[in-house]
Amino acid sequence: MKAANARGQTPGTPPRTRILVVGGGYVGMYTALRLQQKLRAGEAEVTVVTPEPYMTYQPFLPEAAAGSISPRHVVVPLRRVLKKCRIVIGEATGIDHAKRTATVTTLATDEAGGAGMEVEYDELVLAPGSVSRVLPVPGLADYAIGFKTVQEAIGLRNHVIEQMDIASSTRDPAIRDAALTFVFVGGGYAGVEALGELEDMARFAARYYHNIKAEDMKWVLVEASDHILPEVGPELGKYTVSELRRRNIDVRLETRLDSCENRVAVLSDGARFPTRTVVWTAGVKPHPVLAATDLPRNERGRLVCTPRLTVDGVEHAWSAGDAAAVPDLTADDRRECAPNAQHALRQARVLADNLIASLRGEPLQDYTHKYAGSVASLGLHKGVAHVYGRKLKRYPAWLMHRVYHLSRVPTFNRKMRVLAEWTLSGLFTREIVSLGSLEHPRAEFELAAGLRHSPHPPHAPKKDED
Repeated sequence: MKAANARGQTPGTPPRTRILVVGGGYVGMYTALRLQQKLRAGEAEVTVVTPEPYMTYQPFLPEAAAGSISPRHVVVPLRRVLKKCRIVIGEATGIDHAKRTATVTTLATDEAGGAGMEVEYDELVLAPGSVSRVLPVPGLADYAIGFKTVQEAIGLRNHVIEQMDIASSTRDPAIRDAALTFVFVGGGYAGVEALGELEDMARFAARYYHNIKAEDMKWVLVEASDHILPEVGPELGKYTVSELRRRNIDVRLETRLDSCENRVAVLSDGARFPTRTVVWTAGVKPHPVLAATDLPRNERGRLVCTPRLTVDGVEHAWSAGDAAAVPDLTADDRRECAPNAQHALRQARVLADNLIASLRGEPLQDYTHKYAGSVASLGLHKGVAHVYGRKLKRYPAWLMHRVYHLSRVPTFNRKMRVLAEWTLSGLFTREIVSLGSLEHPRAEFELAAGLRHSPHPPHAPKKDED
């Protein structure tokens, strides 16, 4: 099925340039936003293909999991922000840049079947981001939980509270111990911040259980290297380890997860933890669509790009963010820019400006940005920060974390909503309700209709099962 090729032009007027943006994350949304702000009327039309109708501000996922921010304020609705762009909710499954076409599957495609529709373009911005790097660990695909999307963050929050409910309601000590053991794999931002925020939330929630104390819970962080949070530097990384251990969190460095079959986490140091919770945050890899293109990639699967954010050796193709290997002109060894939000936001602006400049025959600019530093939250009023050479800990770092990310949240409306929630959460206690039933909205109706004989949804473990 081919999409309509009509460009909506009146006879005698030059056709508008068709710009296709693949991905609605940091790079995709900010590039499209800048394009719609700076393009002249009738100069180009912008189409954004994205699997979700929103952009997720990932640094706020840990706070959403802990209940400090509402999930709907962690995401930015693309149709509201990109009013002048055409939004297509779908997945790009292949790109033939030689023919200037992309194959896109949508929800309608899934319903009707078929190979998807073909979208034609003149300029391509390929920014699909990354996906979780899942290793062939036995049991990982069956039992682990990721932490990259808002669905996973809220699902993990519901799961942790449900495990506390299970532990409180069972008389079996083995089930109780497994329910109260939480294993996080990966010592980067996602793993450390998710662990810090959720442990803080669970510690607070424990006061409302008559038979669970904070010290009954076991939190384990597994990291294959000899350090965590490399972005904040060795000193603050060591401080973070000591701070987590002070909270009775078991931090295991130079350790790998060998297996999690049968709800038992087996580590490379010989430790075994019966657990119902394994959170996998051990890195990311380029999006699979990159392998389904005719564009050049490096040994790690990222697109080979120039400092001007064009795909090297290819005309009319652009990329940035996690999908792109962009030379870091501020580094002495000209290594690639780190795949993080700080670079992605700034690269998107330069990419959009360069794309417009190329349409107008103007010179392009190189992307240069010296890394400003990093901030990380370790729970309420706890954090670490290394910004412009200055090292902060505890409350000042936590405050810096919030101020920095509030300044980076897209749209004034979203900033004010997040600020209002933070203010209210400072005046009132945390909410500790699990709404896991939202994941199975028909469960109660099916029970009433006699289609199900248990209040538990299909394939979900009953609360007293191991």
